[in-house]
Amino acid sequence: MTARAIPWVGLPGYLWRLPFAFGFTMGTVQHESFDWRVSMPYVLTLSTVSECLALLCVGLVRGWGEVLPHRLPLIGGRRIPPLAAVVPAALCGLVLTWLLVGWVLAVFGLGTNLQYTGTGWQVLGESCQGVMVLWGPMLLAVTYAYWVRRRR
Repeated sequence: MTARAIPWVGLPGYLWRLPFAFGFTMGTVQHESFDWRVSMPYVLTLSTVSECLALLCVGLVRGWGEVLPHRLPLIGGRRIPPLAAVVPAALCGLVLTWLLVGWVLAVFGLGTNLQYTGTGWQVLGESCQGVMVLWGPMLLAVTYAYWVRRRR
């Protein structure tokens, strides 16, 4: 259940970020001019890659996270060594936890944070982005469960 919740944890943040690709500032104070040629590919790629990585976390609880699908040429049907999944997942979980702890500290004024034009925008932005704080610890929990299950 936790692995299936990970893509949903990031979704509000991804959706909140998408208007930035089209020059809408979502109530943030912008110190630079908008250039859609840079912003659009960056934001769309970041959101898409993030959601794909979140969906990949589901592999830690599904069969395709233990055995490669048979439809893959040459390598299909082979067992995935547990460490091949555990090491990257654990490293990503630790990095996400570390990055998002910094975000939480910034929300409470202990670091740099976005500046907003109003309280409503700030509540919306921090609510959408704040849910992503759960991604790192959830990934670590799912990775640990995967490791315990696979080492038997």
